[in-house]
Amino acid sequence: MPIIDTHLHLVYLDRFRYPWLDSVPALNRRFTIDDYLAEAAPLGITRMLHMEVDVAEPDIEAETAFATSLGRGVIGAIAACRPEAEGFEAFLERVAANPAVRGFRRVLHTGAHEDAERPRFAENLRRLARYRRSFDFCVRLQHIPLAARLAKACPDTQFVLDHCGVPDIENRALDPWRAHIRDIAALPNVACKVSGIVAYGHPTAWTVEDLRPYVEHVIACFGWDRVVWGSDWPVCRLTADLGRWVAATHELIGGASAGEQERLLAGNAKRIYGLGPAAD
Repeated sequence: MPIIDTHLHLVYLDRFRYPWLDSVPALNRRFTIDDYLAEAAPLGITRMLHMEVDVAEPDIEAETAFATSLGRGVIGAIAACRPEAEGFEAFLERVAANPAVRGFRRVLHTGAHEDAERPRFAENLRRLARYRRSFDFCVRLQHIPLAARLAKACPDTQFVLDHCGVPDIENRALDPWRAHIRDIAALPNVACKVSGIVAYGHPTAWTVEDLRPYVEHVIACFGWDRVVWGSDWPVCRLTADLGRWVAATHELIGGASAGEQERLLAGNAKRIYGLGPAAD
């Protein structure tokens, strides 16, 4: 069954600056499209969306242009943005002119959540609807209610909650994560990305059964029509290679119908990100 990976990170240290990687030595090296395809091609991953890698702010538009020029199965990009900035409207007009840009993201858990509480942030997220572009929420557990408030304030904008809301799988913590997921899933303009959650399990000894209650709760709350799949490569490599995460995914959804599996692995991504014929 073909897979669309909605969450691929590529790291080109010779092109762009990634300040946050200084604190993550295991990821502070080049991860190229060649590296990724060597792992992904045998696994049925046929198309992918590049997810912004929180480059230094002056590199944002260059990263987006580079990612959307790659080809080789990369059919679009989710671009970095700064909705808190005064110049966001002009930025959006420039970047959204590229049809391969299918959405935007602002990492919120590194301090930007304070900016997201201000009215301008929601006002600018509402502008995305005019361009038919989505917004991915990159938040930790404590900021899921903030994401829900933003989504409620922007009912015409499509949102995607990354990484199942980053649950604490290593410590098997289900609450208050479960309640937060139920609350945000009640908003019809939010989908959830089952992506890279192996990175939140035990570094060397996570099992599929450790992941199961989190994935099953997400699907129970969002339904099979509002979930998409993502690798979070190479971040997933902190605890597993891509093949192990794909195998775990197939095991987790093995009891679902073929139609339900197809929706999670590819079909919903086409609709939610507006991928069109490029995704076929």
